[in-house]
Amino acid sequence: MIGVVIPAHNEEALLGCCLAALAVAAGHAALAGETVRIVVVLDSCTDRSEAIAYAAGVEILTVTARNVGIARAAGAALLLAAGARWLAFTDADSRVSPDWLAVQLSLGVEAVCGSICVDDWDAHPPAVREVFGRLYRDRDGHRHVHGANLGVCASAYRRAGGFPPLACREDVVLVERLIAIGANIAWSAAPRVVTSARVAARVQGGFGDTLAGWAAQAL
Repeated sequence: MIGVVIPAHNEEALLGCCLAALAVAAGHAALAGETVRIVVVLDSCTDRSEAIAYAAGVEILTVTARNVGIARAAGAALLLAAGARWLAFTDADSRVSPDWLAVQLSLGVEAVCGSICVDDWDAHPPAVREVFGRLYRDRDGHRHVHGANLGVCASAYRRAGGFPPLACREDVVLVERLIAIGANIAWSAAPRVVTSARVAARVQGGFGDTLAGWAAQAL
């Protein structure tokens, strides 16, 4: 079984599109009918995120941590207990490609760090997009870490100790732990994920804050 975890804190505007894309990826022919369990971890939500997840027919786990590391770890623990052999992680403001899971598994490694692209730059000055294009390596061999495009086999996740209970950079620390145990990691641009460049960042110090910092410099 393949497990997918999506942490969500008040994501009613984008969660539906995220789950629709995941439903397509879960049915990809290359998976040969293997069960894919999708879990949305609702963390302190006060909006319609729960109703949207329920309508999409995915599993729901509720936590009140207001901490993405705890949310990702809770979803992973649920899926591991159910027998997942592979864990894939994305974010509620992101849309995976139809072959996202199939490509992760096809790489034949213990973990996959995928790259991301941005769907809409309208909220930022043109200079922000220029900086992103100059600094970001959307190609194989990149060294970016994104919770929006991450996969790991169950055994490596367990050996690494899973996600730490951090409100930011939990994905980076997990990958550092995977490197420390000698896990075979693919730094690949093949599994595609489109993510949001929204101005209102959900996590201090995350991708949204990075873009906001570039925008402030541009202005």
